[in-house]
Amino acid sequence: MVRLETRRLVVRQGRVADVASVTRYVRENRDFLAQWEPVRHEAWFTEDYWRMRLAQDVRDYFQDRSLRLFLFPRQSPGEVAGVANFTNVIRGSFQACHLGYALAARHVGQGLMTEALRAALDFVFREMRLHRVMAAHLPENERSAAVLRRLGFQREGLARDYLLIGGRWRDHVLNSKLAPDWRPDPEEAFLASRCGEAVSPERP
Repeated sequence: MVRLETRRLVVRQGRVADVASVTRYVRENRDFLAQWEPVRHEAWFTEDYWRMRLAQDVRDYFQDRSLRLFLFPRQSPGEVAGVANFTNVIRGSFQACHLGYALAARHVGQGLMTEALRAALDFVFREMRLHRVMAAHLPENERSAAVLRRLGFQREGLARDYLLIGGRWRDHVLNSKLAPDWRPDPEEAFLASRCGEAVSPERP
């Protein structure tokens, strides 16, 4: 399983043993995160849901679909401080994914997300060999914009009615970061060439 360590955090995939901690995080931050997230079904706030979800997250990683990580403070290892999710992984001639992240209200303003994402992005570019990571934020979310700027993301435009947030379609600012020294995975490059993907760069 993926486990990354920074000065103040352990950033890793969730385990069954984390169900109670993850459930406590989503319950305690329900109102705070609602302004940035889709409307959540009541099941989202139950241990039964997260017991199923954490197991699925591991399968999705090994099937090269996504990498979902939780932030655990070193000084409080049983507490979930936030999440960093790399989802919608597309290979072929695209080699990209989407990034979504959230932090518990009590940890906002401490630089923890920047610290966690710096390590996570290094893993995604170096180990998963992705070329592009895309991230979007609401125009008024200045904290999120600042995190992305510190990490070297570039603004690419504004997408109208991009995501359904809080029950209504909202515009989002689009950003991306490219791998600084991307190299193809030799095995995947071979398989892609056998399937005809390597000669069709216009098709993601």
